[in-house]
Amino acid sequence: MIKQDIVQQVIKRTGLPRTKAEAAVDTVFEGLKQALTAGERIELRGFGVFSVRARKTGIGRNPRTGTEVSIAPGKAVRFKPGKELHSLDASVSPKP
Repeated sequence: MIKQDIVQQVIKRTGLPRTKAEAAVDTVFEGLKQALTAGERIELRGFGVFSVRARKTGIGRNPRTGTEVSIAPGKAVRFKPGKELHSLDASVSPKP
Protein backbone atom coordinates (compact mmCIF):
# COMPACT_ATOMS: atom_id res chain seq x y z
CA MET A 1 0.00 0.00 0.00
CA ILE A 2 1.28 3.43 -0.88
CA LYS A 3 0.18 6.92 0.13
CA GLN A 4 -2.15 7.25 -2.86
CA ASP A 5 -3.96 4.08 -1.75
CA ILE A 6 -4.58 5.73 1.63
CA VAL A 7 -5.86 8.87 -0.12
CA GLN A 8 -8.23 6.68 -2.18
CA GLN A 9 -9.57 5.06 1.02
CA VAL A 10 -10.19 8.52 2.54
CA ILE A 11 -12.02 9.61 -0.61
CA LYS A 12 -14.12 6.43 -0.67
CA ARG A 13 -15.10 6.57 3.00
CA THR A 14 -15.66 10.31 3.38
CA GLY A 15 -16.62 11.54 -0.07
CA LEU A 16 -14.06 14.36 0.20
CA PRO A 17 -12.59 15.78 -3.00
CA ARG A 18 -9.11 14.47 -3.88
CA THR A 19 -7.33 17.72 -2.95
CA LYS A 20 -8.87 17.79 0.53
CA ALA A 21 -8.22 14.07 1.08
CA GLU A 22 -4.56 14.49 0.05
CA ALA A 23 -4.26 17.49 2.37
CA ALA A 24 -5.73 15.46 5.25
CA VAL A 25 -3.35 12.53 4.70
CA ASP A 26 -0.36 14.88 4.31
CA THR A 27 -1.33 16.64 7.55
CA VAL A 28 -1.48 13.37 9.46
CA PHE A 29 1.88 12.20 8.10
CA GLU A 30 3.49 15.57 8.82
CA GLY A 31 2.20 15.44 12.40
CA LEU A 32 3.64 11.94 12.82
CA LYS A 33 7.01 13.07 11.44
CA GLN A 34 7.14 16.10 13.73
CA ALA A 35 6.29 14.00 16.80
CA LEU A 36 8.95 11.40 15.99
CA THR A 37 11.53 14.12 15.28
CA ALA A 38 10.78 15.56 18.73
CA GLY A 39 11.35 12.08 20.22
CA GLU A 40 7.71 11.60 21.17
CA ARG A 41 5.96 8.23 21.36
CA ILE A 42 2.98 7.73 19.02
CA GLU A 43 0.34 5.28 20.16
CA LEU A 44 -2.43 4.34 17.74
CA ARG A 45 -4.83 2.14 19.69
CA GLY A 46 -5.60 -1.09 17.91
CA PHE A 47 -2.71 -0.57 15.48
CA GLY A 48 0.56 -0.14 17.33
CA VAL A 49 3.18 2.14 18.85
CA PHE A 50 5.92 4.11 17.11
CA SER A 51 8.86 5.22 19.22
CA VAL A 52 12.35 6.60 18.69
CA ARG A 53 15.21 4.65 20.24
CA ALA A 54 18.90 5.31 20.37
CA ARG A 55 21.18 3.07 18.31
CA LYS A 56 24.50 2.01 19.75
CA THR A 57 27.87 2.62 18.17
CA GLY A 58 28.94 -0.45 16.29
CA ILE A 59 31.49 -1.97 14.00
CA GLY A 60 30.46 -2.98 10.50
CA ARG A 61 32.33 -4.30 7.50
CA ASN A 62 32.67 -2.95 4.01
CA PRO A 63 31.33 -5.85 1.89
CA ARG A 64 33.73 -5.13 -0.98
CA THR A 65 36.98 -4.74 0.92
CA GLY A 66 36.20 -6.47 4.20
CA THR A 67 37.67 -3.57 6.18
CA GLU A 68 36.03 -2.63 9.46
CA VAL A 69 33.96 0.53 9.51
CA SER A 70 32.79 2.40 12.60
CA ILE A 71 29.02 2.93 12.68
CA ALA A 72 28.08 6.15 14.46
CA PRO A 73 25.37 6.15 17.12
CA GLY A 74 22.05 7.46 15.98
CA LYS A 75 18.34 7.13 16.40
CA ALA A 76 15.90 4.71 14.78
CA VAL A 77 12.13 4.55 14.64
CA ARG A 78 10.73 1.33 16.09
CA PHE A 79 7.24 -0.07 15.62
CA LYS A 80 5.54 -2.43 18.02
CA PRO A 81 2.29 -3.85 16.62
CA GLY A 82 -0.85 -3.70 18.74
CA LYS A 83 -2.93 -6.67 19.85
CA GLU A 84 -5.21 -6.52 16.82
CA LEU A 85 -2.25 -6.78 14.42
CA HIS A 86 -0.74 -9.61 16.46
CA SER A 87 -3.95 -11.58 16.18
CA LEU A 88 -4.10 -11.45 12.39
CA ASP A 89 -4.66 -14.92 11.01
CA ALA A 90 -1.80 -16.54 9.12
CA SER A 91 -4.43 -17.59 6.59
CA VAL A 92 -4.95 -13.96 5.56
CA SER A 93 -2.63 -13.43 2.64
CA PRO A 94 -1.49 -9.98 1.52
CA LYS A 95 -2.40 -8.66 -1.93
CA PRO A 96 0.16 -9.45 -4.62
